Amino acid sequence: MNNSIPTSLLEIHETQKPGFQPLIDSDCWRVAILSFAPDLTPQQLVEFQRHNESDEVFVLLSGRCILFLGEGDDSVTWVFAHNLEPFKLYNVRRRAWHAHVQSADAKLLIVENRNTSRLNSPRIDLSPHQREEIFELTRQLWGVHG
Repeated sequence: MNNSIPTSLLEIHETQKPGFQPLIDSDCWRVAILSFAPDLTPQQLVEFQRHNESDEVFVLLSGRCILFLGEGDDSVTWVFAHNLEPFKLYNVRRRAWHAHVQSADAKLLIVENRNTSRLNSPRIDLSPHQREEIFELTRQLWGVHG
């Protein structure tokens, strides 16, 4: 008896690479894993991004992650922070400025439109004041700078 399931019925994907790794692209959506990378620390965070054509769903699988959301259209006028809880779904709305910091053991599941790219996802530099605000919010939520 052959227990090997054909890939036409089931695909299995995993990754141990750091950073954003798309794993499954469907007709309209993408599933990715975001693992810790050095640019995801409060010290290295330098920009917000937004996705003009897609909401983006985050699910914390392990470790810690703070999601920062920026209010404003052409610039970020106010920064909010939310400490993600494991296995809850967080839907960042289309056109919402956002960034995140992660602990070294963090892994997040991400679901977004398949066509999400730098072409439809502008970025905006954090000001020195906003970077200090990120440090302070991280300290308040985690007790340290990451």
